[in-house]
Amino acid sequence: MPTLYNQIQGRNLDRLAALSDGIFAVAMTLLVLDLHLPTVAQAHSERELAAALCALGPQWLTYGMSFLTLGIFWAGQQTQLNHLEEGTRDLTWIHLGFLFAITALPLTTRLLAGFITYRLALGLYWLNILLLGAMLYWSWSHATCRNLIKPDTPDEVRGSICRRILIAQSLYAGGAVLCFISTWLSIAAIVLVQLNYAIAPRIWWRKAE
Repeated sequence: MPTLYNQIQGRNLDRLAALSDGIFAVAMTLLVLDLHLPTVAQAHSERELAAALCALGPQWLTYGMSFLTLGIFWAGQQTQLNHLEEGTRDLTWIHLGFLFAITALPLTTRLLAGFITYRLALGLYWLNILLLGAMLYWSWSHATCRNLIKPDTPDEVRGSICRRILIAQSLYAGGAVLCFISTWLSIAAIVLVQLNYAIAPRIWWRKAE
């Protein structure tokens, strides 16, 4: 009986997509709620207000980074789900693990914003991104092995999803290593990787036209 239940559990991909959309929306909202604006007691003039806003630079930077991260991984997960014919119990739990890592991103973002010059804070943020990539790669590998991918999906599409994850994670890792030189340099590299995946493909497509 438990074996039969495990076979019928987690088949509906629409429910999984709906849950994912909700969690991504909450995580994105939590990012902006962690931004703390200056109070009236901190700013008694235009100059003091400008100085207080400039002091929030690390918070705005990490907010932008993490919003891009969430957008990229939301698009990546949706791409996978769109090419799957059906789900399984194991696939559902893999994606729940992925969503667990999503809910942790506001926490690692806040840590990095508060300790932006600390390698440990940046390392934990990168590990969060690494876990997200690993869970997506595991999801696609599981779907491939269990023949869950739609039959009409071309082989080049199947391979491109894996390559995209591996290349992106390699670039993120390279950016993280730069923290041994400077955490600011490392963050700049990570942001460039994010901008590449969020903007550059659209630019290349327009040029191709």
